Formats: sequence, structure tokens, C-alpha cells
Amino acid sequence: MFGGILIVIVLLASPFIITISLVGVAAVFGKLLGDDAESRHKGSSLLETNF
Repeated sequence: MFGGILIVIVLLASPFIITISLVGVAAVFGKLLGDDAESRHKGSSLLETNF
């Protein structure tokens, strides 16, 4: 009985856990790629338009 309840809880929680973890991965990639772009194009006037 306890195993069945645990499986149901895991199955209901897994979409939220996966979504939250992918948001974290996207944030890390965004930060790393943003820093890389700034270092490659240092002094460009177009950097002011990037958000």
C-alpha cells in the first residue's frame, strides 16, 4: 500500500521537478552564453541592445 502511494506521488511530482530543473539549466546556459558573447564582442555598440 505504501509503495503504491509513493509511486503516485512521484508520478504527480515528476513534471514539476523536470520543469524546474530545465529552467535551472536554461538559466545557466543563458548566463554562460551571455558572458561569452560579451567577452567576444567587447567594445561593440550592439551590446547595449542585448537583454
